[in-house]
Amino acid sequence: MLDIKWIRDNPTALDAALAKRGASALAQTLIDLDEKRRSVIQTAQDMQSRRNAASKEIGAAMAAKNTDLADKLKAEVSAIKDRLPAAEEEERQVTAELNDALARLPNIPFDDVPVGEDEAGNVEKHRWGSRPAWNHKALEHYEIGEALGYMDLAAAKIAGSRFTVLKGQLARLERALGQFMIDVHTQEHGYTEVHAPLLVRDDAMFGTGQLPKFSEDLFRTTDGRWLIPTAEVSLTNLVREEILEQEKLPLRFTALTPCFRSEAGSAGRDTRGMLRQHQFMKCELVSITDAESAVDEHERMTACAEKILQRLGLHYRVMTLCTGDMGFGARKTYDLEVWLPGQDTFREISSCSVCGDFQGRRMNARYRGKDDKATKFVHTLNGSGTAVGRALIAVMENYLNDDGTVTVPEALLPYMGGLTKIEKAA
Repeated sequence: MLDIKWIRDNPTALDAALAKRGASALAQTLIDLDEKRRSVIQTAQDMQSRRNAASKEIGAAMAAKNTDLADKLKAEVSAIKDRLPAAEEEERQVTAELNDALARLPNIPFDDVPVGEDEAGNVEKHRWGSRPAWNHKALEHYEIGEALGYMDLAAAKIAGSRFTVLKGQLARLERALGQFMIDVHTQEHGYTEVHAPLLVRDDAMFGTGQLPKFSEDLFRTTDGRWLIPTAEVSLTNLVREEILEQEKLPLRFTALTPCFRSEAGSAGRDTRGMLRQHQFMKCELVSITDAESAVDEHERMTACAEKILQRLGLHYRVMTLCTGDMGFGARKTYDLEVWLPGQDTFREISSCSVCGDFQGRRMNARYRGKDDKATKFVHTLNGSGTAVGRALIAVMENYLNDDGTVTVPEALLPYMGGLTKIEKAA
């Protein structure tokens, strides 16, 4: 969430930032709403002040035996009491209207973020590795999985579209990927593993920016809780409504969890296989930092996610997302795109974003320096380290052998119980 004081002081900067994101100018609308809010607050305060003053004047009039004046003042106080609830209700409504408008504003991109309308405006930062050097025909992951006998359509009759059933050796390979990722990030990269709730309240979703704008992308339970679309929600909200000591920052958290997304607006896209699912596993990375460390932490987090792909020997590129393709709460985002031979293209497998104090303000999460009296809102970062299902897809397609088997990457061998190759089910 953006600060209305900053908007009042920088209306041109806000509208310029919104224009970069392809949105309409809103600064004056927000300032007008804030002016209205201030006016109704002042009106209510003036009424309360006059009521208090008149009440004291009644006592003085009674002491002076001026009953006419006392009666007149009592009538005035009564009238104010009658009008005050309406004024207070108007204040609540206008404040709620302003807060809702602010809650729907996207974050301000950094100046070095490329300007563009959509993914065509993204800029390649660098790439690593090379494409597989084999001559046999490339296959898509679902073709490989079905031929091996470990991926089938049973999920459709159990849960409907955008779910997948993995069995046997493929199920183990996916589990190995998740365990490998969480081990690397905790043992080598300094993240603290967290077993976090998968069901959260409205406040948690609001804190990380999923609500109110993106409710249609979420699943909600009958008791009003939400299934997390990413562990970012649970991990980032660990510090909500807290004041942290600056010298203890950054805090780095990771979790390996199921994630749930409705995929609203994705009809007809990636309907076969595991690329776009309602339920999937992901290893999430979250950092809580101060203002001075956030940009460097973004580079560090991205490098941590890259290390997973490097250890798996997967060819990938890092893209700096343009303003039109960047997420709602981000100030800058790097996407890691892994090479998929079956599709003959790169596909996103991780997205690492620095959010500034956007989420900290929504969560009322702050920090204080050792010698500071005032507090500041924390800066937050999140990234995938990485999406487990998409990593499985990449391994299957890049490690496919000419006989239809899939070689297990060396980094995963300690997790596979001696299995070195995924072979067709008996």
